[in-house]
Amino acid sequence: MKLPELLAPAGDLDKLKIAILYGADAVYLAGESYGLREKAGNFTKEEMKEGLEFAHKRGVKVYVTINIIPHNEDLEGLDEYIKNLEELGVDAIIVADLGIFSIVKEVAPNLEVHISTQANNVNWRTAKFWKSQGAQRVILARELSFAEMREIRDKVDISLEAFVHGAMCISYSGRCLLSNYMNGRDANRGACAHSCRWNYTLMEEQRSGEYYPVYEDERGTYVFNSKDLCMIEYIPELIDLGLDSLKIEGRMKSLHYVATVINIYRRALDEYARDPKGYEFKEEWLEELKKISHRHYTTGFYFDKPEEDEQNYDSSGYSRTYDYLGIIRDYLPESKEAVIEVRSKIFKDDLVEIFGPKTDTFEEKLEYIKNEDGEEIPDAPHPHQLITVKVEKEVSEYDLVRRKRGN
Repeated sequence: MKLPELLAPAGDLDKLKIAILYGADAVYLAGESYGLREKAGNFTKEEMKEGLEFAHKRGVKVYVTINIIPHNEDLEGLDEYIKNLEELGVDAIIVADLGIFSIVKEVAPNLEVHISTQANNVNWRTAKFWKSQGAQRVILARELSFAEMREIRDKVDISLEAFVHGAMCISYSGRCLLSNYMNGRDANRGACAHSCRWNYTLMEEQRSGEYYPVYEDERGTYVFNSKDLCMIEYIPELIDLGLDSLKIEGRMKSLHYVATVINIYRRALDEYARDPKGYEFKEEWLEELKKISHRHYTTGFYFDKPEEDEQNYDSSGYSRTYDYLGIIRDYLPESKEAVIEVRSKIFKDDLVEIFGPKTDTFEEKLEYIKNEDGEEIPDAPHPHQLITVKVEKEVSEYDLVRRKRGN
């Protein structure tokens, strides 16, 4: 059976490594320019080289985004940048603009090109056009249903990629002007201020008697604020579509987000591959996905037009029930202790959860915390501080530690 590729976001080098170790078949990232996530950590040339080596050693592909909608000034130096990417050995680049596409074909004609969702890929004629121009993959718009995707798959022999998890944009295929208009930050050039998440009041004074349904409470209304996409319950349907790649959104999300989402989708895909006929969705997978910082979940447009309640009308905030505390760096089997690199403050007697690519989630109460000198301390407040704690079950490097809020 040919499973679709599991494609993970890599906002920086640490997230790239975690995504790969937790089961990604490919990652997508941006250099310091030309990508649509200006506020992500992104990659210097040296970091990209290190990331490519790490990925390719493990048989994982790396795609680089050049998916801004460029103005004239953005084209300066672009040809040289594209040549550098080819020399570094990236597996493909992701573009949305015809001008950038033409530059790639001129300066690096052998470089694989994927057409970004920002190019509004919503019909089979568009996919056929891009194939005729030499593109190897089309990333489908989030506005498509299962039926529409299936028709594209049936009519065009080209690699197809679709988003299956993560944030949704209120604007068509992510082409938004709110941020640019309201505070001069151009979303189409990587500087989105996420203006759609703000609190708004809608009024159309010339249309007497016509009302837009607005749901609100004492905090106001967030009518543009979409829920997050989550398709973990529909793995068989996604595989049956014949998609080549299942894409996770989230280059600006946390290490905990990347590890959790990739881990769960990897487990679901592998479970299906082992026994397609006997495959059953596990409720625990969805429960794990609810432990990351997220908005309420939706299936988006997959089942045709979304319901009226697909927006978060009450708040622009996230549901966040767990705090990411740290990452396992070593396990000492003789003393049954784990070395943790701290990311958020950890306290003695914390009840924590530990999980990883090959470690099922379990709880552990921290009887003590030792610093690097072996001294017991009441808490570990400093990011990247190394501590040692008692852990009865064997854990592995790169397993993650989290704590339920309120514990």
